[in-house]
Amino acid sequence: MTKGKLEISTLLTTLSPERLARHYADRHWRDKTIYDHVCDYAEQTPDAPAIHDCFRTIDYSTLRKSADALALDLYRRGLRAGQRVAVWSPSRFETAATLLACSRNGYVCCSSLHRDHTVGDIVGLIDRMRATALVFEVGYGADAERIDFDAAIKSMGSLSCIYKLPPLSETTVLAPLFDGCFKDVDQAIQPNPVKTPDAPVYLAFTSGSSGEPKGVLHSNNTLLANSRSITVDWNMNAQSVIYSMSPLSHNLGFGAMINAFTVGGALVIHDLVKGNSLVDRLADTGTSFLFGVPTHAIDLLDELEARPEIKLDKLAGFRISGAAVPDHVCMKLTERAIMPQSGYGMTEACSHNYTMPDDNPQRIMTTSGCTCDSYEIQIFDRENQDEVLPAGEVGQIGGRGASLMLGYFNDQAATEDAFNTEGWFMTGDLGWVDEAGYIRITGRKKDVIIRGGHNIFPARVEGLAITHDRLKQVAAFPVADERLGERVCLAAVVIDSKPFDPSDLLFHLEKEGLSKYDMPEFFLKLEAMPLTASGKILKRKIVDWVVEGRVTPRPLRAN
Repeated sequence: MTKGKLEISTLLTTLSPERLARHYADRHWRDKTIYDHVCDYAEQTPDAPAIHDCFRTIDYSTLRKSADALALDLYRRGLRAGQRVAVWSPSRFETAATLLACSRNGYVCCSSLHRDHTVGDIVGLIDRMRATALVFEVGYGADAERIDFDAAIKSMGSLSCIYKLPPLSETTVLAPLFDGCFKDVDQAIQPNPVKTPDAPVYLAFTSGSSGEPKGVLHSNNTLLANSRSITVDWNMNAQSVIYSMSPLSHNLGFGAMINAFTVGGALVIHDLVKGNSLVDRLADTGTSFLFGVPTHAIDLLDELEARPEIKLDKLAGFRISGAAVPDHVCMKLTERAIMPQSGYGMTEACSHNYTMPDDNPQRIMTTSGCTCDSYEIQIFDRENQDEVLPAGEVGQIGGRGASLMLGYFNDQAATEDAFNTEGWFMTGDLGWVDEAGYIRITGRKKDVIIRGGHNIFPARVEGLAITHDRLKQVAAFPVADERLGERVCLAAVVIDSKPFDPSDLLFHLEKEGLSKYDMPEFFLKLEAMPLTASGKILKRKIVDWVVEGRVTPRPLRAN
């Protein structure tokens, strides 16, 4: 590839004149980038906190200057619009600075490189995206203590800019982090910002829970459209303190960061040393909104119950993603005036469905919210993705709107295959919409368990099983059966070490309304679930363990 020139096939997108006109007309897209938002706040409230980590607070003025300095350094080293900048590090200030530098100069930031990735994984992803620049923390990753990352990337021809970050500590200062590029910027040689709110700015690899990760491309506008909706609906503003317990490499944490920059609020990075108090951190920072997964909510409630003297009066909301919110968790949060938010979304479309602050607990526990004003969903027949189903029927969820991706990176075939003939993005998820417009997720199209011709939806089984007060995580998956084809096995992580009688689970599921034809026939107790880097349960790994004989499910009833 010629330096500074991008192959057309890499960035083919779903953009069309019609889509541009529609989203600009409805004001969900605007002539403004994420960098522009931060510049506004750097001018209006330069001393306002933008990012808190365990050691320091970065204000909006410093954040902008750092982004400008990095943008200039990258430009001097030959990067031009459209080229990719990869970030492999824990959640830290430099991720935000890199994103903003990319937003300023028209580069594409890929920060979805996770702690669980190996050096081999990262080399493969850098090669796939043909990254020209890399920002990474020394010693980070699943096998960093064994594999020399410097040696692994030395021969990668695409990389022309490499920035090494020392591990963050009390003695780490900002100035030398990027080898001096955070010095005062000479505006005389600084190129003007590239005003490209519709061009790719963010490359996120999917979790790979169902196969090879895909590279999802988003623009400033697709990211900001979703953020504008959720910040308005949940009353976030410049006084908001948004704490993400999910890493910035994951879309949940990345979205929390975009929300903060949209309204000029503060982002709190979850970099607590193990054993330190989360409750104290929330109180000290004045956190008003949390982002996390059910395990985070359970741990928070456990600490609050152990320390009744602590009152988190400013904490008003908690977005819980990745799995169903257990009923008892939802009720305990609402009793403390912390409104849980359940929702639905994916890398390709952002968090377009969510419950509202005034929704009752029953709606939060049983649905995944309604669509925001910048998105719409429709239910289609499972076998014919062009046939719309009536309200209340289960089918494949399709979506379209301002927060929908531009396409899959360097994969035009996958991009085209993801849409039906009317331009609806087909999620592969199954669900139905109730009379109030709230969606109920029943599972993945590929995950349906077929027992003797009868369709069983794992999400339904899991949603009822997780309401058992002894279960922390659950996963329903198929086990092969010679006569029936498949049977249901429920894997579970039990909350404590007390004996657990699996037969009690069947009574619980029956009481909760699960049909006898959908009941699990096997139970598998696990110490921990296998997870993707973004925290989703890897069901296929559990299936592999069973097939390999590493774990053995226990029959729940006579077969």
